Amino acid sequence: MVASQETLDKLEDIGLNMYERKIYSALLGRGVSTAGELSEMTNVPRSRAYDVLESLAEKGFAVIKSSQPMEYVSIPPEQAIENIKKQHKQELQEKIDRLDSFKESEAVDELESLYDQGLELVDPADMSGSLKGSRQIQQHQGTMFQDADENIRILTSEEGLKDLQENHQEALEEANEQGVSVQILAPVSEENYQHYQELQNVAETRNIEEDEDVHAPDGPLSIIDDDSVTMSMTHQDVHSTQDSAFWTESDHLASNTMAPVFKTLWNKSEEPEQPEGIDQPSP
Repeated sequence: MVASQETLDKLEDIGLNMYERKIYSALLGRGVSTAGELSEMTNVPRSRAYDVLESLAEKGFAVIKSSQPMEYVSIPPEQAIENIKKQHKQELQEKIDRLDSFKESEAVDELESLYDQGLELVDPADMSGSLKGSRQIQQHQGTMFQDADENIRILTSEEGLKDLQENHQEALEEANEQGVSVQILAPVSEENYQHYQELQNVAETRNIEEDEDVHAPDGPLSIIDDDSVTMSMTHQDVHSTQDSAFWTESDHLASNTMAPVFKTLWNKSEEPEQPEGIDQPSP
């Protein structure tokens, strides 16, 4: 017996290829079986079945018995999931350790030197581009927040305030601790009030009342040190993979256009009213 197509698709989501999915589900239905038996049940070529079962054993989905002919024992699904979670955590930690080690090496100093040399040759007009997908946009924003020296100004939507707190709280906190002024403007409601409270610990955060004259952007607008701007270009209802943003390092756009607009909105903003049933954070 082989699992339903829907279940097989879910197994693909956790990293099992087509043959592994078929053989593991068949092995679960038998408990113990040989490669030949599983090959016949699943139409997986016998020559491949041995490799597939060995791979499943390495991933923690099966155990190989010392017997003739060789038999394989299925691992219960919950235990198998825990096994692969442990493997992924270990692999991730190993990658992080390698990255940390590389970051502290002389190689990074050499690469930084090359970057600085190249930057001197770049026309400021070329320091702009487009970003695609929420992940790339968030990574870019995080980098800009970390590189800020003087100020960070952010204008965002109600949902954007949640995303900002969930994805960039740590970077904004580090900037704040280094003396960078952090200001955030967004519509604050009962739905995102707790996120507002968290951000208050690391930034001046104010409520912007939307009306026919004032409308918060669907995505974030960030102004860094009055010389860099990142702005969302898509509607908030668009799928995150289709998000797009524009960024530029332009003193003129940042300091002469965007910063004054932000300051005007900031002067019109106010502290949000605390919704009923939500406590003030403990000091």
